[in-house]
Amino acid sequence: MVRRFARGPRKGARADHGRRLPAIFIAAPRGAARPVKGETMTKRLSAKYKTDRRFGENIWGRPKSPVNKRQYGPGQHGQRRKGKVSDFGAQLVAKQKLRFYYGNITERQFRKIYEEAARRKGNSSENLIGLLESRLDAVVYRSKFVPTVFSARQLVNHGHVKVNGRRVTVPSFTCKPGDVLELGATAKSMALVLEAVESAERDVPEYLEVDPKGMTSKYLRVPGLAEVPYAVRMEPNLVVEYYAS
Repeated sequence: MVRRFARGPRKGARADHGRRLPAIFIAAPRGAARPVKGETMTKRLSAKYKTDRRFGENIWGRPKSPVNKRQYGPGQHGQRRKGKVSDFGAQLVAKQKLRFYYGNITERQFRKIYEEAARRKGNSSENLIGLLESRLDAVVYRSKFVPTVFSARQLVNHGHVKVNGRRVTVPSFTCKPGDVLELGATAKSMALVLEAVESAERDVPEYLEVDPKGMTSKYLRVPGLAEVPYAVRMEPNLVVEYYAS
């Protein structure tokens, strides 16, 4: 007696009861974000220093940024003469610069933050900055526990940050005034963290109360635009105009 084993569908064969699956259901590489129907992928895949050169500004204030030496964009056409920027172009640049500053925030996430800022009472641009600075990865970065906002996101993802005694692994977690952040025992001995705490590259803003020895930070209040120590000028009012138009 010969046993017959069930075979999977042949390459190119129909699936799902004779219907071909749409392209959005084709398996993506491991670790890649899954696209949503009708939308394109918006995750930042390019090098962050290339982003600096595209904007022509050292948006994170890093001393090793190539824009400090090369004041032109990347690529073979980077040194071409730039034309006059339209109002829409200025709004788009302001939006992209603010979105890229906070790391791997997708366009969908950023738009949701704007919608929440517009829904709240008061100045929408100030609300937008307050919501962005209330993100857990942003608070970890402002507390000088890590050198970049990208490493702050990774630190949170790996479970090295506690909020009010509870471990939080969501970088977009919204901190509230009075919340206390603490690094885990493993993170406190990391060379990356120890170097960042001792670094004189950045100052801790006044809306945070940081204990560098205990590696704890208390979120005192939601900041306004004037209190946030951006390395370059940010224009959240243009971001509001971009989404409102």
